[in-house]
Amino acid sequence: MSFTQNNIFDAYEKKSKKKWGNTIASILCIVVIFALLVSLVWINITQKEEESIIPEFIAALDEGRYDDALEMYRHTHDIVVAADPEQMQEVSEQTEIMSQMESIVNERLVSIESLVREERYVLSTSDLQFMNEMGELTSSQISQWLRDICEDFMLGKIQKPDVIFIFNQMIQIGNVSASATPLLQEIEIIEMAAGDVQSAENDYINLNYVGAVQKYTSIADNYEGFVKDFSTDRITEIKEVMYEPMLAQGEHWLDTYKYYSAEELFSDLAVIFPDDSRISNDLFEATSHTEAVQKYKGTVQVISVRPLIAAQDRASGDVGLYLSPEQFTRILEELYANDYVLVDAETMADQSEANFITEVDLTVPEGKKPVIIIIEPLDYSVLNYSAGNCSRLILNEQGQVCGEYIDAQGQTVVSRYAESVGILDAFVESHPDFSYNGAKGVISICGNESFFGYVVCPEQAEVRASNMEAIGRTAPTYSEADMDANSESVKAITERLVDTGWRFASSTYGNINAYESDMQTIVDDTSAWMSRIRPLIGDVHIIVYPGGNYIYGTDERAEYLKSNGFRIFVGMGTQPYYIYGNNYLYYDRMIVSQTSLGNTDFSQMFSVNYILYGAVENQEEQAPLDPEG
Repeated sequence: MSFTQNNIFDAYEKKSKKKWGNTIASILCIVVIFALLVSLVWINITQKEEESIIPEFIAALDEGRYDDALEMYRHTHDIVVAADPEQMQEVSEQTEIMSQMESIVNERLVSIESLVREERYVLSTSDLQFMNEMGELTSSQISQWLRDICEDFMLGKIQKPDVIFIFNQMIQIGNVSASATPLLQEIEIIEMAAGDVQSAENDYINLNYVGAVQKYTSIADNYEGFVKDFSTDRITEIKEVMYEPMLAQGEHWLDTYKYYSAEELFSDLAVIFPDDSRISNDLFEATSHTEAVQKYKGTVQVISVRPLIAAQDRASGDVGLYLSPEQFTRILEELYANDYVLVDAETMADQSEANFITEVDLTVPEGKKPVIIIIEPLDYSVLNYSAGNCSRLILNEQGQVCGEYIDAQGQTVVSRYAESVGILDAFVESHPDFSYNGAKGVISICGNESFFGYVVCPEQAEVRASNMEAIGRTAPTYSEADMDANSESVKAITERLVDTGWRFASSTYGNINAYESDMQTIVDDTSAWMSRIRPLIGDVHIIVYPGGNYIYGTDERAEYLKSNGFRIFVGMGTQPYYIYGNNYLYYDRMIVSQTSLGNTDFSQMFSVNYILYGAVENQEEQAPLDPEG
């Protein structure tokens, strides 16, 4: 074949292929268009079917043609049931129609049920006919409703005569009678179990999951039938609800050294979930840090320290009121070595009743002695800058509470070991058995100039400006945005402190001499505390009287303080002392400072020479040294 012939054949072949390609494309277009037309027609038919069948279904119900209504439902139901499970989209319209039918019937049924329950409505002939002849759609709903009625009766939400009336009405329905009659026969038993069930349910509502499971388990063991079924279902439900949050709570307690609370919780959970390895491991960790405990009836040591001398290289003037970080650390070391253990100042008083306080036995590990440490007041007034105190508290990147101060070189220093809060936190981390169940100390707040060193309201800004002027410094200005940001910082710090075992107290808003203040002064001062400090700190129950100038518990001024939630009063003394009074608990505290270490007997707790100077040899033979020498 010649070159020219080859070219002709090639051209013909290309033309032929192009023609076939155009033909195939045309056919495909026609097929797609046809499919679209079919789909549109099908959708239109289906929509018309849906639009017509629902009104017809409603009309049949209204006219009492229940056979027709059921036939429509069954026809739709059969289509849905027969569909391939993997192709349910093809019958989505029928599924929707079926759902609408069920909703229409259910709505009518609920309306009748509501009338029967709320108004003691007597079922009419048409009502009975509807419920009997639509039994395919009504019987299971009515049976479940009757079980709900029994549940409400057991929970005290409906009275027995009303329950009997409802059952007498519904038992007329033939396809319900078989399930209603046995329930009716159990009404007396349900009534007997009601008190125990309501007690268990109250625990459940109040998130006492362990108590609820224990009570429902006892009920299930002692009853049969409806009561047993209900209790068993409740146990399953509660166990699902409680598992993760209670484990998280217990593990958080482990992280914050609340080992005794964690041990109790995990012990209860181990009974409810006996084969759970996570719970058994957590329980082992808790019990590894707990000891046998005893009720303690002796004296309770309460000591108080002021903000520490963080910037020792720039401290000037009289620093006898304060301690250095090293001295505070030595106090903790001595207390720990002498078998003292930190306890929560509020555990000795049950404050659940508003009008009286109940004495609570103090529990401590065997061989330990309780001590309460108060830090007062952590306001960081600018008037104390010369003593080398911190300027504020701050959270570091690890979420630890630190003190912030300016050193002699003008550099800002942030350290846990600059303030007693961080020092005590770190000490408990190294010696968790120094804290009974995670207790730390009490932080006392005034608030007339700042809160933790932060100005949070205009009134504080005015006082700070005045105090800054008094020490010869320029007063800063605080915008509303500044004070809002400061408030958020304070909230974050307080939340962290509360979470890690600290309690809060008031030292009065204005650091006033409460004993010498008249009633109006107490009212004004307390009102300022409640409006400016309480929103950031929450309810506070302890008041640490500045200077120890306490008000007698029966004084009308003290009664006013009690009415505002202050029910633990802390005065001052040279010996450990506490007493329960009329709706309050009173403690004496011993101030520990460089000055008081030289003139107060602290020998029961620690060696004065060691605290002041780190002297350890022959401590018992030495007289206290002059802190100013």
